[in-house]
Amino acid sequence: MYRLLIADDEALEREGLEWIVNRMLPDTFEILHAENGRRAIEQAEERRPHIVLMDVQMPGIQGLEALREIRALLPGVKLVLVTAFDSFAYAQEAISLGVSEYIVKPASRDQVAALLARLAAELDREKAKRSEQLELMNRLSTVQPLIENELALILMVDQVLDASPEQLAEWMDFPLIDCRCIVIAFSGHDLSQTRKPLYETIRRQAKAQGSCIVSSILEHHAALFLRKPVQAADDWHEEPIRFAEKLAEAARALLGSAPSIGIGTLRSGAEGLRRSYFKAVFASTYARQEGNVCVFDDLREGGGMELPDPELTEARQQGYVLSALRRIRELREEQTVTVMDRAVSYISQRYTEDISLEDAADHVHLNPFYFSKVFKQHIGANFIDYVTGLRIDKAKRLLEEGQLILKEVCYEVGYNDPNYFSRVFKKVTGVTPSEYRSQLR
Repeated sequence: MYRLLIADDEALEREGLEWIVNRMLPDTFEILHAENGRRAIEQAEERRPHIVLMDVQMPGIQGLEALREIRALLPGVKLVLVTAFDSFAYAQEAISLGVSEYIVKPASRDQVAALLARLAAELDREKAKRSEQLELMNRLSTVQPLIENELALILMVDQVLDASPEQLAEWMDFPLIDCRCIVIAFSGHDLSQTRKPLYETIRRQAKAQGSCIVSSILEHHAALFLRKPVQAADDWHEEPIRFAEKLAEAARALLGSAPSIGIGTLRSGAEGLRRSYFKAVFASTYARQEGNVCVFDDLREGGGMELPDPELTEARQQGYVLSALRRIRELREEQTVTVMDRAVSYISQRYTEDISLEDAADHVHLNPFYFSKVFKQHIGANFIDYVTGLRIDKAKRLLEEGQLILKEVCYEVGYNDPNYFSRVFKKVTGVTPSEYRSQLR
């Protein structure tokens, strides 16, 4: 039900319009009244109507002035100017305010009802569009951390995937320019109960800090690739330290003690960010000795400290990360197999109905795009081909039993159009259903 504000200084006019609306468009509008421009503005502030019918000539604040105020308050409201003067000047000014319609008194009840029905239909379409946009945003918010994590893993270890780091970075709107890697190491901490809230805390803090990419927690460490703000100093040294200290305190609240945090060098490009990551891993080992946070650049400038060349330790660090990745992939594979088993079971029960890929993805709580990709990898066929195969196999069994006519077989296996069913059957088997049945005799 939409809120309709009728603003007119004549009570009989307001009541007459309300009668028309309730009589000809029942259960469509909640009616609000305003006897002058000031009251119309107050009603707009308090009740936020969807449609406003505004008389031009009213005491105090005039109709057009009230409409201007209401438009500023409610940019999406539908405005209708009602006047007894068929004046081009009014119409011209009303158009500049975004008025939807212009009604000249006395308007017939059919005119009023048709106008309001059209505006209600516009509101319905706008509401549906907003709902679609919100659903799209929700799906994107679901898949974005997955893509972000894949990009982070590529930057950490040069693993081969279908997409390049540059391509993923473009999708994420994250140019690989002027970034520092921050590694948070949780050595000695039990993460069995805190891994998920810890990851969510790190990601939330990182996103509040600025443009960044956050990895999952690999065994006992996570990596953040933080991009330098445009206005930051060339070396961009102090801000990452302050951010790392905030991360340490947030983690301390969950773990009871702070993790060790290493900050890598400022680099660009996939290879540069990978170098920054390994240097951040290296610095995190010194953070355990010297304090919560250690910057690799400061180690180089420290003087007197025996510092091994980090390039020589890179193979060891990469081996550690690869080992962690293998363990995570094994766990992910086990989870995926379980999910796909559930999806296949659901499809086997519903394939003769009007089932869609989105239905199956929703059943196993996966994003449809991700579900489609994983389904094909594990099943060896895309969703449509798999369902089609199940339907045609059942159709063949029913044809072999010979109890149903061809049209009944079509409906029984989930098709509504016998001609379409026949074309699909021939595409899969090489013969039409009638030819298949005749071969059985």
